[in-house]
Amino acid sequence: MRWSFRLDDRVVDLTYRTLVMGILNRTPDSFYDHGETFELDALVRRAEEMAALGADLLDVGGVKAGPGPEVSEAEELDRVVPAIEALRARVDVPISVDTWRASVLDAACLAGACVGNDISGFADPDYLSVAATHGASVVATHIRLAPRVPDPEPKYDDLVADVRDFLIDRAQRAEAAGLAPEQIALDAGLDLGKTPEMSAHLLYAGDELAALGYTLLLSASNKRFLGDLLDLQIDARRGASLASVAFGVAHGCRIVRVHDVAGSAQVCRTVEAILAHEEDAS
Repeated sequence: MRWSFRLDDRVVDLTYRTLVMGILNRTPDSFYDHGETFELDALVRRAEEMAALGADLLDVGGVKAGPGPEVSEAEELDRVVPAIEALRARVDVPISVDTWRASVLDAACLAGACVGNDISGFADPDYLSVAATHGASVVATHIRLAPRVPDPEPKYDDLVADVRDFLIDRAQRAEAAGLAPEQIALDAGLDLGKTPEMSAHLLYAGDELAALGYTLLLSASNKRFLGDLLDLQIDARRGASLASVAFGVAHGCRIVRVHDVAGSAQVCRTVEAILAHEEDAS
């Protein structure tokens, strides 16, 4: 299977290569860093560190996925747009915007972003047309309900089949809006309307989702399912997160969204070398 993904005006061959996407939270209430990079200068410093450590892509978000105080469109724009403008001026790495609002995607692309990472599954009806207008790539994420809405007891008829069908539908919508297949990535949405066991099962099912032909993105870094399954607090999940990266890449994931860029880049390069050697040997 061959995969590719467009970043700005460049299409990256991901047959054996995995893109490391560094997470940049411009939020005061992130589950992971609790606002450590909310101040713009701190966020830019973190971005520069990530770029130096091997990040291929930087993902800037102004609203956390989980429940919390309401963040208006104006506040999200104020958090995200100046950050992207500052990063474009200081860091030579493509930028993704983590938003489900089409208006924020529009402003972010004008500021220099080239990817829209939408955990709502394109709930905003204008999202894909905005992406197409700017020539941006997108990430289609499975979610059962909606961002910021608690979903403590999710039910599925067939977990993998339901997630697969949802992602196929969103990819088809993106293509119908004018995006090429290399502008579409899929994310199973671990922790988004899934129990810890469901998230682990979807990680295990990476090969099946990657076989759909679109780039598969893995967002498992420090997530709740790892803590619940292994009884680990957030500050003790680094090893589990890196193990998830290794397993994901070995089973078809070609973008990994992570907090630990250095460790994840090393894991990705190692697994890539093993996969390339296996191909050479055959």
